[in-house]
This record gives sequence, C-alpha cells and structure tokens, in this order.
Amino acid sequence: MRVLWLSAFVVALDQATKAAVLQFIATPAGVSRSIPLVGDWLRLTFTENPGMAFGITIGPPGTVTILSLIATCLVGIYIYRVRAGYAPYLWSLGLIFGGAVGNIIDRVFYGVILDYGTWFTGRVVDFIHVNIWRGFIPEAVPLIGGSYMELFPIWNVADMSIVIGVVGVLLFHNTFHERRLAARRRKEETSSSEAEESEEARGPASPSMDGKPSDSSLANEVSDPKESEWSPADRTDENP
Repeated sequence: MRVLWLSAFVVALDQATKAAVLQFIATPAGVSRSIPLVGDWLRLTFTENPGMAFGITIGPPGTVTILSLIATCLVGIYIYRVRAGYAPYLWSLGLIFGGAVGNIIDRVFYGVILDYGTWFTGRVVDFIHVNIWRGFIPEAVPLIGGSYMELFPIWNVADMSIVIGVVGVLLFHNTFHERRLAARRRKEETSSSEAEESEEARGPASPSMDGKPSDSSLANEVSDPKESEWSPADRTDENP
C-alpha cells in the first residue's frame, strides 16, 4: 500500500529530528536548553514526556506504551481494510499511523538506548515549542486541573503528523463514506444485472421440465402409420 510509504517517511523524519535534538540541544545530563527561532513564539526546547498529551500518565510505567501499541495496531488494521478507499482519507490515516509509530519507538526503545530505564518505559522526545499562551489550569478541569500549561505544549514531528492526520480525517470522512456507499450500490446493481442477463441467456424452460412431454418426445413416440398398421393379408407366405 502506497500510503505506508508516507507513514515510513514520517517515522524517518521524526526519528532523524529527535536524534539531532539529542545530539545538539540536550546536554549529557539530560538538562534541556532552548534555542529561540522567532522570539518567544517559536523555540527549539528539548524535553521528554513520559506520558501522553499534556504529560498525562496512566497506571504503572509502561501502561501508556501498551495502550499506544494497541491503538496503533487498530489504526493499521483499519488502513488495510479501507486500502482501496478515498485517497485523501487514506493519506490522513497514513499520517496518523506514521506519527503513532514514531512516538512508540521512543516509548519502547529510548529507555534502554539512552540508558535511563527499561523496555517500554522510554520517554518521548519533544522539541518544537510554540508559545501562544501560558498559565495555570483551573482545579475544576479533570485530569489536568491545577497544572501549569503552555499552549501549545512542546511537541515533535510525530505529534504534528498526528494532528494533521486527524484534521484530514475530519475533513474527508464524509466523502470517504459516501463514495464507499456508492461503490457498494454499484456493485449490487451490477450483480443484479448480471443475474438477469444470465437468466435471459438460458431462455424459456423446456416443457419437459414442467412434467409435460416435449414436441421431440412426441415425434419419437408416434411412428409412420404405414409401418404401424399391419394385417395378416399383407404377409406373403413363402411356402405355397
């Protein structure tokens, strides 16, 4: 499937940029430093996220990784099932799949590669810092209430790919399902038309199929009257 090439490109770009950040921005001790690109609005800031979006964590270490693996596998299965569908919709799914795989690589391997944890306990490397708003979230907000937050949070290429993919799915969702439904209807109509043509090609049923003798059988049963009528007078006695 060509859409997987897009996913592979996202994974490669994501891991390449993360490797560059770990090499040139992060310090050996893991302390981050920030490089301004457009004032305070856009910066390159190294950070590591052990949880999900906004740093939310669930359960013991590795839980987020397992849940991410399950969700990513489901996305991959869905892509395979709709692989012949509307192209823009498939590209959007490919972006989501590639971004998910990129972050899963961090969660599964980085703990061991960077020597700070075990398998499935790695932290996602983030570095794209878009600073639109910063402040404390009200306590009444579930899960993230009372925490300090910046909008947007620091993210990476994989996160960007997922966001763009989700927007694409929302935009092309209706078109995809409308085309899929129309294709299903055309297939049903074609099958019905082929069945009718096949029935017409067979022609009308033979009378013998209805339990009535056919014309050919009647002709075979009725012999020549001259052959069927016989009398002793017609026989010639060979002995006088």
